[in-house]
Amino acid sequence: MRDFELKISAYDWIYIILFGSIFGTFISSFMYLLNDDLKNSSTIFFGTISAINISIFAAIFISISNNYILPKLKIRLWQIVSFCFSFLAGSSGFLFNYYMFYDTHAPIILLVESHLFTLTVLVGLMTFLVGFILHLFVSMKYKTESIEKKILETKIKALENELNPHFLFNALNSVSELIYQDQNRAETTVLKLSKFLRNAINKTSLITLKEELEMTKNYVDIENIRFGEKIKLEIQTELLSLESLVPKFSIQLLVENAIKHGFEQKDLHVKIYSKNRQIIVCNDGIIPHKITYATGLTNLRKRLKYLKVGTLSHSIEKDKLSFCIELS
Repeated sequence: MRDFELKISAYDWIYIILFGSIFGTFISSFMYLLNDDLKNSSTIFFGTISAINISIFAAIFISISNNYILPKLKIRLWQIVSFCFSFLAGSSGFLFNYYMFYDTHAPIILLVESHLFTLTVLVGLMTFLVGFILHLFVSMKYKTESIEKKILETKIKALENELNPHFLFNALNSVSELIYQDQNRAETTVLKLSKFLRNAINKTSLITLKEELEMTKNYVDIENIRFGEKIKLEIQTELLSLESLVPKFSIQLLVENAIKHGFEQKDLHVKIYSKNRQIIVCNDGIIPHKITYATGLTNLRKRLKYLKVGTLSHSIEKDKLSFCIELS
């Protein structure tokens, strides 16, 4: 709760200052029309600058309160402290503005001077009321964002849960066959499968490129039991930082797609390489007449979109099918 209730972004403050400026201009315009002695440009100018100063003081005082004081207090004390700081912001901003214009001796200054204490208190109370309304607005905004974030995380987890059920069954069948043929290799494969599954159940949706490539190599090693070492994997990612973040099972899914649709009973060469901010997975296997984005590729495209990390595209060059993840 505290994460968003006390959070006010720079954009929020821009709106607050703009709102305060419009409000101040409206009040000073009302005074301009109400009293003939105040019908001059200095009245509107004083009101507008006063509102801006009050908004700036509010930004300073409320930021200090939200960042350094309220988080250390019990929630039941927040309203009292917020009232004090909001009142102090309004009254301080108004007094600061009054002394800024004091030497001008404008009619509005003479009027304010005769009611300085009363007006200072009234402005402080008005600032509290405006601040309370804005607090409700900001709080509702971040509650909505928090709910949307949770919905998005649920969608991402649902997409991740769609991945690799068939691979697991195939891997277990391959291990069962190896037990009778090569026990040492069977043991190594079980360890690789265990490591792969450990990463699979990791709750993190974004992992480093290094981790994803490691998972992909484990995947190919396990699959090669079924394909008789005919899957030849080459990795060249020197142009991209291994600490770059990618969706879990992104590159692995593209390699899986290459094996599933490209293998034709002979060596299948799968190459992973980088170019600028692009991660490209290409293979020299069978090229479908029509490239369709079925469950796996659609899944990846959605995860890239939801996580805001990149886009997915494909191309065919020199009898090789390539899929490209372009990182944002």
